[in-house]
Amino acid sequence: MADPRIVEQPRHIDELTYKELRELSYMGATVLHDEAVFPVREVGIPIEIRNTNEPTGPFTRIVAQRKQSDRVVTGIAGRKDFVLFQIEKDLMNKMIGFGRRVLQIFESYGVSIDHIPTGIDNMSVVARADNLRDKTEAILDELKRVLEPDSIEVFPDLAIIATVGIGMIHCVGFAGRLCAAVAQEGINLRVIDLGASEDNMIIGLENRHFETAIRAIYREFVS
Repeated sequence: MADPRIVEQPRHIDELTYKELRELSYMGATVLHDEAVFPVREVGIPIEIRNTNEPTGPFTRIVAQRKQSDRVVTGIAGRKDFVLFQIEKDLMNKMIGFGRRVLQIFESYGVSIDHIPTGIDNMSVVARADNLRDKTEAILDELKRVLEPDSIEVFPDLAIIATVGIGMIHCVGFAGRLCAAVAQEGINLRVIDLGASEDNMIIGLENRHFETAIRAIYREFVS
């Protein structure tokens, strides 16, 4: 359910869906690569992950669909070293094609986008630092030239944590509990993003708080 290098003796996952696996593996859970299961996923064949040294012991089952369990969170995973571009411009929501122009600039530099938190007059773009490399300043200059924003800031050294579980949509106060658990550690959140499917909550914070935040979330929902 979490990286054992961060959380001591985390619980194993009894069952998860291919979709949950996709979310967790992309965010750093490297036990099984999500693309490795595509051939069996397409025809709905379940997978069982067992311990070679203890094949009759606890194992994880990967399925196409599963029933909601009492445990809301399936797993917690994350990565460090993202960069956040925060763009602000009055009446942005009325400017047709504004978002498209932003994304085209990143595309022109060969940079893929990981997250796009938005507001009425602001838009943020999150990309991995290893994809940006030495392109940050050039992209920043192009954003200023094309968009003429009221302000634009870049925040490096950002860590992203994903808390995944199909039961989140039915759990009243889930987001509040997660944010409160992190706040109790004195950690400020720069990004909060609940996906459209509502089975994955993303938070962004400084790299230096990464491990502490994961442990806080695990204690709140698992321990």
